[in-house]
Amino acid sequence: MVAAANLVEVAALVGDTARATMLSALMGGQSLTATELAYCANVSRSTASGHLSKLDQPHLAGPPPQTRGRY
Repeated sequence: MVAAANLVEVAALVGDTARATMLSALMGGQSLTATELAYCANVSRSTASGHLSKLDQPHLAGPPPQTRGRY
């Protein structure tokens, strides 16, 4: 039952067009800043930051940051 709940949570996160676009850009293997991801998803920097915050909860957007800059 827990796996199904996790799948629903992930599907809801990826279901948003901007978040899906940002994840797709990250799947290219290149580190991108929030500003670069905002440009890819055609959203404002603040909107991109909000999306990244949501994606960071289940660690979909990569490992936790270890440096001052976030990529």
